[in-house]
This record gives sequence, C-alpha cells and structure tokens, in this order.
Amino acid sequence: MEHTVRKQIFELIDTDYQKFSAALIPNINNVLGIRLPELRKIAKKIAKGDWRTYLENAEDEYFEEIMLQGMVIGYVKTDIEEILYYVAAFVPKIDNWSVCDSFCTGLKFTKDNKERVWAFLKPYLCSKKEYDIRFGVVMLLDFYIEPTYIDRVLILLDRVKHEGFYAKMGVAWAISICYVKHPDPTMAYLKNNNSLDDFTYNKSLQKITESNRVEKDTKKIIRDMKRR
Repeated sequence: MEHTVRKQIFELIDTDYQKFSAALIPNINNVLGIRLPELRKIAKKIAKGDWRTYLENAEDEYFEEIMLQGMVIGYVKTDIEEILYYVAAFVPKIDNWSVCDSFCTGLKFTKDNKERVWAFLKPYLCSKKEYDIRFGVVMLLDFYIEPTYIDRVLILLDRVKHEGFYAKMGVAWAISICYVKHPDPTMAYLKNNNSLDDFTYNKSLQKITESNRVEKDTKKIIRDMKRR
C-alpha cells in the first residue's frame, strides 16, 4: 500500500512549487513539491480505506509523506481515544512549522471533545522539545480561544518556557489571536506580565499591531507597551 501511495505522490511533483515551498521551510531538505490540496485528496481516500495499516507502515523519508500522515489522522472516523493514540505517535515526527500547523488545523474532532483534548495537550506545553510546544500552542490557538477557555489559555501560554524560535513565535502568535478575539482579558494579561521573555512579549505586541481587526488608536497604545 505504501509503495502505491508514494507512486501517487511522485506523480504530483511540481518542481516550481518545490522551490517555492522549500524556501518557506528552513532546515528542511526533503520537500518534493506537491500542493496541499492534492495531498488532501489522497488523504481523504486513505481515510476511507484501511488507514490503520497505512499509518502503521507509512514512510517518513519525504516532507510530503509526513504531511500526508498528519492529514489522514485528521480525516479518520473512529473513537477519540484511538485518534489520540495516533496523534501522540505522530507528534514526534514534527520537525517544522508547516507540518505542525497544517496537522493542528486538521484535528477538527477537537471541537466535539474539548475537555478530553485539553487534558491531552497540557503535557506538550511543558515539554523540552520545541515542536511539542509548538503543537500544543497551535492547538490552543486553533480550538480554544473562546470565552470558556480564554483565561486558562493565557495561563498555559504564560507558562511556556523554551528557547526555540518556533516555540516562541507560536506563543506570540497565539497571544495576538487572544487579543484580537478577547481584547479585555488579554490586555489585562499583557499589562501585568513579567514572566514572558522580552522577545515573545514584544513579538506578541507586534503581531497584534499587524492585525487589520485592531483599530489604529489601539495599535498606538500597544506599540507604547513595548519593552525597550
């Protein structure tokens, strides 16, 4: 089965897209150049068939092969505990922001299993591994920035301690979305903050000011809060 999947992937290689895609993902040299909608089509077909056999035997040589596995996990229909088993097996394969963020976006089963997935995610936010943290943070960003969870999300983001660039950028991105969706509690959090490192704090402010959903006068206030 896996050889058939690889054959399908190789038939979709686009050399122009390969150059574009590879340039966006630093430190990765195994990009073939396949557009994500094409990979999603393959993933949906696998998810309707013997997806367990596929995931147990899938190859990891190319960026797209790993991306495809993540997509399949997002599409399969089974009980929450089995899905989380496959999610946990997949997370250690994440070694770049693109696979991480795409994977998280596809885990839409989270919407119907909020508390269970919340408990599942918390250990990732305390990990010493950069992409474990990025995974946990982006999952919060995608599914938990809402009234019921906003205070708990800010507490978890505040506790993240990792020197990795993509962990810090994930936290800054998440805090900016918290502000856009829930300005009052997020502003209170930022004004009283002394635990975020300067880079993450200032990047959070920068990302807030880059949003077209934040008013001009508010952007000036946010800029004035920058740590010098």
